[in-house]
Amino acid sequence: MKQLDIIESTNAIEFKNVSLAFDDHIVLNDISFAVGPGEMKVVLGQSGSGKSTILKLILGLIRPDAGEILINGEEISRLNEPALNKIRRCMGIVFQEGALFSSLDTYENVAYRPREMKWCEEDIDREVRRVLTFVGLGEELEVMPDALSGGMKRRVAIARAIVDRPRIVLYDEATAGLDPPTRSVCELAIRLRDVENVSSVFVTHKVEDIRFLSSKLIGIDQPGGTLLHGEDNKLCLINTKFLVLRDARIVFDGTDEQLWDSNDPFIGRFLIGEEAA
Repeated sequence: MKQLDIIESTNAIEFKNVSLAFDDHIVLNDISFAVGPGEMKVVLGQSGSGKSTILKLILGLIRPDAGEILINGEEISRLNEPALNKIRRCMGIVFQEGALFSSLDTYENVAYRPREMKWCEEDIDREVRRVLTFVGLGEELEVMPDALSGGMKRRVAIARAIVDRPRIVLYDEATAGLDPPTRSVCELAIRLRDVENVSSVFVTHKVEDIRFLSSKLIGIDQPGGTLLHGEDNKLCLINTKFLVLRDARIVFDGTDEQLWDSNDPFIGRFLIGEEAA
């Protein structure tokens, strides 16, 4: 089996016995999991199960009541805001609906973060064009958001999230509201995972996303390019794991094979769409 070489040893993200409640409502109860270097963790669960809360905790936007959250080995739950901002610089996030600035064209939407970071114009231009080419929108620099399709808006959002080469990317229901197939967004997430060795957390409730992310990987083509492959007896998906939340707890954390073979009735209903809303 061919697999990606991962040289780092420290987990990109690690939750250790994390709990969180809002008043009497328990959102997360003793949650522990890790995301390794270059690994994707796909987080599944019903609406209100705590999926997006996990992303907010990773970003340090909220703090846990108990437990530890480590980003690249550094515990963040007790850091002040300036220290958190330094941690956040290694992360990008793709929001539900894309959340583009409606008054800015494609180029300027992607250039927004580098301008905030006071990059020089030469670096901004080079990196904006690079990432827009990466997401397949290299010819759409001057197009306004209201002229883009839903899928194109999400690709711009991904370009904006990765323009400063973060090592961690978070996807918050990034395919929500898109008609099937959601292939373009999922394929970009896979490309970042396999080509750029980016660690990621992909929050979704869509079975279409689960099927695509659990069966595809980017391989190296003979001329030195890349090609999307399905799993077979030569290529094996080893850097994507799945986590299922229910009633504030993790009820599954494992591989795609283990997920599809699970005898848990809740997981079975979820995978046929009965519990996905």
